[in-house]
Amino acid sequence: FKGLLWIFKEIHKAAQEETANEAESITHSLAELYAQLETGQITEEEFTVEETRLLDRLDAIRDDQALD
Repeated sequence: FKGLLWIFKEIHKAAQEETANEAESITHSLAELYAQLETGQITEEEFTVEETRLLDRLDAIRDDQALD
């Protein structure tokens, strides 16, 4: 039983690390997105659509973490 519990704890730990990495990646993507807007590479409309998508995903990650 202890071995099985250890396995579940390791899976949970790996999932948390993956989630943290995804959140970091999203934050990096947001920074790139702001830079693209500032340099005129994308329009404000494109920025808003992508920003909303990224922020929604980040909120979902934070909600998942709050449940843990």
